[in-house]
Amino acid sequence: MTVVEPSTAARTRDAAGVVAELRRRLGGVGPEVVDDGVRVRAEYSTDASNYRVVPAAVVVARDVDDVLAVAEVCRETGTPLTMRGGGTSVAGNAVGPGVVLDVSRHLTRIHEIDPEARTATVDPGVVLTSLQAAARPHGLRFGPDPSTQARCTLGGMIGNNACGPHAVAYGRTADNVVALDVLDGTGRRFTAGRGDEPVPGVHDLVDAHLGLVRTELGRFGRQVSGYSLEHLLPENGRDLAKALVGTEGTCGVVLGATVRLVDLAPATALAVLGYPDMAAAADAVPALLPHAPLAVEGIDARLVDVVRRHKGDAAVPALPDGGGWLFVEVGGADEAEAFAAARRLSADAGTSAVRVVPPGPEALALWRIREDGAGLAGRTATGAQAWPGWEDAAVPPERLGDYLRGFEQLMKAHDVDGLAYGHFGDGCVHVRIDLPLAEAPQRLRPFLEQATDLVVSHGGSLSGEHGDGRARSELLSRMYSAEALQLFAGFKHLFDPEDVLNPGVLVRPDAVDAHLRRPQAHPTMPAGGFSLLHDSGDLTRAVHRCVGVGKCRADTGAAGGFMCPSFLATGQEKDSTRARARVLQEVTNGTLVGGVEHPAVAESLDLCLSCKACASDCPAGVDMATYKSEVLHRTWKGRLRPVAHYSLGWLPRWSSLVASVPGLAAVLNVVLSVGPLRRLVLRLGGMDPRRSVPRFATRTLRQRWAADREGGRGRGTGAASPREDAPDETAVRDRVVLWADSFTDGFSPDVGGAARRVLTDAGYDVVLAGPGACCGLTWISTGQLDGARTRLRGTLDVLSPFVDAGLPVVGLEPSCTAALRGDLPELLPDDPRAARVSAAVRTLAELLTDRVADGWSPPDLTGLDVLAQPHCHQHAEMGYRADLALLRGAGAQVRALAGCCGLAGNFGMEAGHYDVSAAVAEHALLPALREAAPGTVLLADGFSCRTQADDLAGVRGRHLAQVLADRLPR
Repeated sequence: MTVVEPSTAARTRDAAGVVAELRRRLGGVGPEVVDDGVRVRAEYSTDASNYRVVPAAVVVARDVDDVLAVAEVCRETGTPLTMRGGGTSVAGNAVGPGVVLDVSRHLTRIHEIDPEARTATVDPGVVLTSLQAAARPHGLRFGPDPSTQARCTLGGMIGNNACGPHAVAYGRTADNVVALDVLDGTGRRFTAGRGDEPVPGVHDLVDAHLGLVRTELGRFGRQVSGYSLEHLLPENGRDLAKALVGTEGTCGVVLGATVRLVDLAPATALAVLGYPDMAAAADAVPALLPHAPLAVEGIDARLVDVVRRHKGDAAVPALPDGGGWLFVEVGGADEAEAFAAARRLSADAGTSAVRVVPPGPEALALWRIREDGAGLAGRTATGAQAWPGWEDAAVPPERLGDYLRGFEQLMKAHDVDGLAYGHFGDGCVHVRIDLPLAEAPQRLRPFLEQATDLVVSHGGSLSGEHGDGRARSELLSRMYSAEALQLFAGFKHLFDPEDVLNPGVLVRPDAVDAHLRRPQAHPTMPAGGFSLLHDSGDLTRAVHRCVGVGKCRADTGAAGGFMCPSFLATGQEKDSTRARARVLQEVTNGTLVGGVEHPAVAESLDLCLSCKACASDCPAGVDMATYKSEVLHRTWKGRLRPVAHYSLGWLPRWSSLVASVPGLAAVLNVVLSVGPLRRLVLRLGGMDPRRSVPRFATRTLRQRWAADREGGRGRGTGAASPREDAPDETAVRDRVVLWADSFTDGFSPDVGGAARRVLTDAGYDVVLAGPGACCGLTWISTGQLDGARTRLRGTLDVLSPFVDAGLPVVGLEPSCTAALRGDLPELLPDDPRAARVSAAVRTLAELLTDRVADGWSPPDLTGLDVLAQPHCHQHAEMGYRADLALLRGAGAQVRALAGCCGLAGNFGMEAGHYDVSAAVAEHALLPALREAAPGTVLLADGFSCRTQADDLAGVRGRHLAQVLADRLPR
C-alpha cells in the first residue's frame, strides 16, 4: 500500500495563521463558522468514501460573501479548498487537507421557480428533495434523482454530474444545467453558460484537440470520468456550464445555479421483472429502452435478502421469481395508460416472471430498497464489510450483460464478493466489495487496475455518476490517452493554475491507495461491555459500519423514519449519527482523537438521544445508542460518575425504595410539587430545573395486585414456579406472564391494571411476574453495563421458569420490552436463558393481534380518533405494525407520528438537554398535538413520551392497554 501525505501538505503548515485570517476576514466569527477543533476535523475527515484526509479547518458558510472571502484567503495563502454539500460523495471528492467549506447548512435558498421557462435558480446547498417539493405545485421536477436525494445538495450533484434512476429519461445533471455562477481558482467570478467564453483560452484549447474530444469523450451517456469537454465542441454549442459539471470542484466553486425542470409524469406504473441472475437481467435491457421507460433499475436478490434480515419480511413486497430483478417505471396520461405501457414493455422483457405494481405503498417499499442500496450493500450476503471504490462503473447498455459476467469472474479471481444493483437502463452498476481493507489493503490496487481494464475493454467509464475523486483519478491513465490527460490538465490550468481547488483529484491525482481510512484503525479489545455479536465483538468494526451515506441527515418522517432527531433539531453535522460515528472511528486509529476519554467524544455523543432509531433506519445498521452506552461504560468504569448517572441511572432502585416505605410516595409527591424544592432537587440530581418530577405511585402495581389477591380477585404475585396455583386448564384458554417493569410498577400502575383487564377479556389467565425482573434499561443508557448485567441475571431467574413452561411474557413499557428483546442477548450472550427469554417477550399489541387471529374480538373503538406516538425503541426493535393493525381493526381512526418525542428516557431530563429535547418535540409531536381535533386521544405507550407531552403541551397520554380497557364493559 502506498502511504504518503497529501501532496499539498506543505502548503498548510501554518494552519493556525490561516484560521486566524479566516476569522478576521469573516468578521471575527467563532467556531460556529470557522472551526479547527479536533471534533469537527474528525467529522469532516471523510465523506462516504474509503478515504480519510484530515482538514486543517472547516468553514460553515453563512452566505456567498463568506464563500468569496474563504476562497480569497485560500488563494492568497496557497491553502487547498474543498467544497462540501451533503458529504455523500463515495469517491472521496469532498475531503481535503486544507479548508473544507460546507454550504449545506445556510446556502439553501431556492431563489426562483420559473414555470414558463421551466427553470429553477438555486443556492448550491439546496437539498434535491427541497427543490422537488418547490417545483411539484407547478407540475415540474428536476430530472436526475440520485438515491441520496433527501440529503444531497445541488452543488454536490453539479460537482459529480449526478444521475440517479430517472436519468435514463431525463439525462444527467449536466444535461439539466442552464447556467452556473462560478468563482474559479484565480478569483475570477463569472456566469458559465452556452456560447460565451468568460475564461479566455477555453475555446482555443478545445479547438486544438477537436479530433481527440470527438473520439475519446462523450461516447455514451454515462461516460462521466474525466472532464466532459465534449460540451465545448462547436456542434454542441460550446456550453461551458455543462462542461464544468462533473469537474468535482477542481476548476471552480459553484455559487449558484440555474437548472432545467421537466414535467412530472401524470401517472406511473412499476414493472418488476425477474431473471435467473443479474447478467441475464442486463441482457434484457436493450429491448426495453425503445419503450421509453422512466427508470430501469437492477436489483440483486441477495440485496433483497439483506432487507428481509434487517427489517423483516414485511418490508419486502411480493416479487416474481428470480435471482435478480429489473424495476422498470413507465409513465402514462393516467394510471390505466401507465399500466398498459408496463404490460407492453413486459411483453418484450424476455421473462414470464412479471409483476406490475401500481403507485402506492408497495411501489414505495420497492423503491426504498433501491434508495437504501448503498447502505444495504455495505455488508455482503455473509455479513462481511463491503466497501466503495469500484462503486459506479458504466458501460454502454448493450454491453452490460457481458461486462457483469466478466466482473463476476474478476471478483472470483480475487476471492471477493459484492451485491450488485444500479441504473441498468444506462449501463451503470453500483457494487460494494468486501476487499479486506483492514487486514490486507494492498489487495485494493491490483483489483482496481484489473477492474479498470475490464470496463475499458467494454467501451465503458470508470465512473458513471459519482465522479473519479480519490478512488479512480489515478486510474484515468488506463482509460484515456496521454494526450487526453494533458488536455484535462490544460483545462484545469485555465481555471486554477495554482492547484488550490480540490487538489489530488482528477489532475495530478493522489494514489488510489493513499489515505485509506480503514487500515489506519486498530481492533478494539472488549472491555466487559456489549458483546457486539454482529461485529465479532470489535467496537472498531461496529463503528465502521458507518460508510457515510448520510441518511441520518434526511427527514424521513414522511416514510415513517425516526432518524436522526438531534440533527433534525439542530441542523448541525455534529449532531448526526454519521458525525458521531466518524469521531468514534477516529478513536480507533488513535491519532486525532486519542481515546474514549477525549473531550471530543463526550461533545460528540452529548446530544445523542440514545433513541435507537438508527439501529433500524440506518441502512448500514449503525446502532449509536449501543455505541454510546459502550463508550460511557469504558469511560466511567471504576470512576465517580456524573450525578445524573446515579439519579436517573438508578431510577428503578429509587422507586423501589420509595415503594418499600409506607406513605413515602405521597409525601414526596407533595414536596416535589413545590416549585423551589422541585427545582433544587432537579439541580442537585444533574437534571434541568424546568422539568417536572414524575409522581410516584402511592400503591404500586405489585401492591395493588397483592391486595386483589388477598381479596380473592387476582392471581399470584410472582411465585418462582409457573405452575403454582395453576387454574383449571379447562377454565381458561392460556396463561400469560405480565412483566411489571419499573416504570409501570412505580409510576403507572393504572397501565398494568388496564392490561390485566384486557388480557383477561381476551381469555388469558394473567400471572404477574415476581419482583427482581428489571431490564436494566436506565443502567444501559448511562453506560453502567456491569450493573445492567446484574439486573438482567435477576430477570432471567424470575422469567426463565415461565418461559421454559411455554408462557409468553408481555411487556408494557416499550423501552424496557426492547431492552429484553435486543440488549439482553448482547449483554448475556453466554447464558442460554437469555435467547429464550428474549424470544418469548411480546408487546401487548403483538399478543392481542395473534388473539384476534384466533377469533377474539377487541373492544369496539369506532369513532375514536387516535394520535399515536410510537416509542423510538419500539420502532427500532419491535415495530409498530401490530399496534396499528389492532387499533384499525377495532375501528379507530389512527394517525401515527414518525419521530422521537424528544424526552428519550434520561436524555431530556439531564441538565443541558432541555432546549434540544423541546426542539425535537417540535418536529412532530407538538405540532400534531396543536392541530389535533377536540376529543383526539394521544396514544403513547412510552412513559417518557407521555411525560414529554404532559410537560410541554399539557396533554395526558394514554397507553394502548388503557385505550382498550376504556371500551370494555364495566
